[in-house]
Amino acid sequence: MKTAFFSGISLVLCVAVLAACVADSPEGREFNPARIPILLATFAEQPRQLENILVLVRSIRTFGGEHGNAPVRLYIPEELAAKEKELLKKAAELGVAIHTSRAPSEAGWFYYSSKVFAAARAEADAAGKARYLVWLDDDTVFLDEPDEFLLPDGAALGYRPVMHRNIGSLFDQEIDPFWSRAYRLMGVRPDSLFPMTTPADNERIRPYFNAGCLIVRPERGVLREWPRRFTLLYQDPELVKMCRQDVTKRIFLHQAALTGAILNHLERDEMIELSARFNYPIFFEQMFGAKRIFNDITGVVTFRHESYFRNPDPDWEAKLKGSRDRIAWLKEHLLID
Repeated sequence: MKTAFFSGISLVLCVAVLAACVADSPEGREFNPARIPILLATFAEQPRQLENILVLVRSIRTFGGEHGNAPVRLYIPEELAAKEKELLKKAAELGVAIHTSRAPSEAGWFYYSSKVFAAARAEADAAGKARYLVWLDDDTVFLDEPDEFLLPDGAALGYRPVMHRNIGSLFDQEIDPFWSRAYRLMGVRPDSLFPMTTPADNERIRPYFNAGCLIVRPERGVLREWPRRFTLLYQDPELVKMCRQDVTKRIFLHQAALTGAILNHLERDEMIELSARFNYPIFFEQMFGAKRIFNDITGVVTFRHESYFRNPDPDWEAKLKGSRDRIAWLKEHLLID
């Protein structure tokens, strides 16, 4: 009983400290969509992701140019809020506003399910408060000002394709049973499908959006559609059976749901594919295999590092091409024991 009492007191004190830090941050002041063009949001459910987010925020504060002081919101499960007070305090001191989010327990068997519901919450929170919500995975690092985040008039989504095909559907081949059922459940129209090309292998696939780099107009509600489509998929017995037979489908079901949310909610001319300067998959070929080599950050605005810097090649610094000052910054901030 005493343990529960003092744990509760500890959590209350932690929340109070974080609230005080947030009050002095850009997030703690009143939003004005005209004054705040972009709001960044991300999600973490593990301590390592929180460490990544500290690097993400430091990188945009250092290299983000006009957007260097953009508000940042972090969404986490309540359990992480109770356990990782020190890391969360560091995030709050960088001006990160910390919010908890929750996913239905029935969705927990599927990978990345919590991220889906956190993204919807982030979009709802951002509506009317910033012109664009930028939803990024925790392993994103900024190297330059993200000019393309300011979408042109008429556009409601900026996206990058998935790195490589995984469970994706080749555009020139017949739609397989998994995607046929997913499209049918989500009500995706055949005429909404269009080709995109994977960065890693240069494969031409049907729409399959990277869930770690999305720029949306919050009022359009695209990310709020994501959990609705996801629920349709993970509650379907046929798709559950397919996911049991093939773990990659279970891992990437959330991205299939994102595809349905986007295609059902937006017209093709409202979607803008960001240039390859964004979401660059550094050393991707070493981690996951690829036809292309990703060892040059020249001109790159944001890159993704996945788990690479947990155990990098000893000579990674010599292999990486690009600005030496950026590489030195990465060495200082990304090599975390």
